[in-house]
Amino acid sequence: MRLYIYDHCPFSASARMIFGLRDVPVDVQTLLFDDVETPTRLVGEKAVPILEFDDGGTLADSQAIVRGIDAEAEGVKVMDGPRNPDIERWVSAASGTIAALFAPRAAEAPLGELATPEAAQQFRDKHAEMLGDLDALRERTPELLNDLTRWLDELEPLIQSPEAVNQVLSLDDIALYPVLRHLSLVEGVKYPETVDAYRRAMAKLSRVPLHDEPIEAT
Repeated sequence: MRLYIYDHCPFSASARMIFGLRDVPVDVQTLLFDDVETPTRLVGEKAVPILEFDDGGTLADSQAIVRGIDAEAEGVKVMDGPRNPDIERWVSAASGTIAALFAPRAAEAPLGELATPEAAQQFRDKHAEMLGDLDALRERTPELLNDLTRWLDELEPLIQSPEAVNQVLSLDDIALYPVLRHLSLVEGVKYPETVDAYRRAMAKLSRVPLHDEPIEAT
């Protein structure tokens, strides 16, 4: 199986996580951000993640990939783990602040999808269209970090274990970790101890490394 991703994409990270958490081998390939031909050939549009099976079949929705791999793997299912609606609410509410901090830094990071000047420029243009001028967002860093501190303080009591936000692995982990992973490109983030322990543990368990602390997949 091959999983086509962008390293900056939270949906790609969600799809990657299930392979690490369930110990299922997969060949991860990062597409250039301006590569339209490959995803269009596979699924008819420019989208990631895309899981390509050895028989040529594909899945192009992160939740479908997560549930499909989870269902086929042996053992306790991540999708059967307990959910906490406060986690979904937190991810939705905090994502705007996190995206505003992440996008200007992602545009300058050594991500595989930005390996050519053309791909990097398309990324900047796309995210400026969605979020506003990236340089202006960077100028707002002190304000955004203040907002982020409030969000992280709110998240801390929701984390019940470093190895699983609800003590048992669940789809809440699949949703939460990719958003926290964005922050590993942002200097100056002050993580509450519980949040920091969770993001580091989940990086190892899922084999989806943080941007500031690469780990080798095992």
